[in-house]
Amino acid sequence: MGILAEFKSFAMRGNVIDLAVGVVIGAAFGKIVTSLVDQIVMPPIGLLIGGVDFSAYKWVLKAAGADGKGEVAIQLGAFLNTIIQFLIVAAAIFLVVKVMNALMKKQAAAPAPTPPEVQLLTEIRDLLKRDH
Repeated sequence: MGILAEFKSFAMRGNVIDLAVGVVIGAAFGKIVTSLVDQIVMPPIGLLIGGVDFSAYKWVLKAAGADGKGEVAIQLGAFLNTIIQFLIVAAAIFLVVKVMNALMKKQAAAPAPTPPEVQLLTEIRDLLKRDH
């Protein structure tokens, strides 16, 4: 089997395609969370503590020169936004895993359906017991 055939076999497996779909959906979810944090969560927090725009909040270590270049700063606001984004994503993933685990437990706890042959044999047995 050649390399291309092996690669095709690998790429066409269901798990690889599921993983690719998960990555694409995860990237889209990340954009939604970024927008949520930057445009909905952080503005009210900034307003509550005195109108601070967290996305621009930084600690300047070295001011920019006359040409506007050369500034060295620690971007505290961007870091805070990233932490909040992480917490939202972690909470969402936690909830998804919690729901999936609950569904799996419910599915495992449900008795397996009895095959029709077994039901028929059980009925015959019960009828024979009743007649004796």
